Parts: sequence; C-alpha cells; structure tokens
Amino acid sequence: MNQSSTNFTIAKQRIAFLHATWHEEIVLNCLNGFKQELTTRGYDASLIEVIAVPGAFEIPLQAKLLAKSGQYAAIACSGLVVDGGIYRHDFVAQAVCSGLMQVQLETEVPVLTAVLTPHHFHEHDEHKDYFSRHFIKKGVELAHACDQAIQLTANAKKALVS
Repeated sequence: MNQSSTNFTIAKQRIAFLHATWHEEIVLNCLNGFKQELTTRGYDASLIEVIAVPGAFEIPLQAKLLAKSGQYAAIACSGLVVDGGIYRHDFVAQAVCSGLMQVQLETEVPVLTAVLTPHHFHEHDEHKDYFSRHFIKKGVELAHACDQAIQLTANAKKALVS
C-alpha cells in the first residue's frame, strides 16, 4: 500500500535526479533512498532520470535547463559540499541553494535539494560511513518532499485553471 495519496497520473510523471560527482560514493546513497521511497509511494523508478554533474556548483544551471524543458514533474538534487580549508564551501552552498530556489520560482517546477554542507568532514572511514548512511536517510526525506511538492503543484495548477 502506498504511504501517500499519490494518484496514478502523478506517479507516471518523470522526475530528474541531479547529483554532484564530488564524493559520489557517498552522494549516490541519497539516490538509493530516494528511489526506494518513491517506489514505495507508487512512483515508477524507471521514470527517474539520473544525471551526474561535475560538482554542486553546476547543479542549478542543469536544474533550470531541465525544468524549462517541461518534461519533469520535479527535479531533485544531491551533493556534498565540504570545507577544503579555504572556506569556499560556504559560498558554494549558498550559491547552490539560492540558485535552486530561483529555478523553481522562475519555472514553477518543484526543485528539491539534499545538497549538504556538514560542519566537519574528513576523508576517513568513520565520516565516510556516517555520511553514507545519512545520505540514505536524506534520500528518503527528499522523496517525501518531492511527492508532496508534485501533488501540491498539480493541485495549485488545477485551481488556477478552474
């Protein structure tokens, strides 16, 4: 039984999943949780198009191009922006979040984010394991938000027409 009231028409729409390739072995855990949860909610996993981008900074442009295509009910994004010792991560994280918000406001296509910026990340097994598990959980949360956003947007657009 589906965990949501997702109707058949909504569940048959395409969804784009953009992910940064930096720390890809961790970030793709988000996709696993995302697909599993959306499938539980009645979505067809084969309609989730997975697109890799070089890094998180490149996600907003690709999200905008996909949203403008009119082929997707929603666009979900995932990445891991870490402090490399030069404090650039704060700039990147802010730019990505602002860019994704602007995309959804301009295109009226839901754009959801699981681009995470942890306070501390080190390249050792303990952090890699922790964030790998955390990204699975974030993928489930992203799917929940995606399902709700698709339904809310569809209902709002219907209300505008009537």
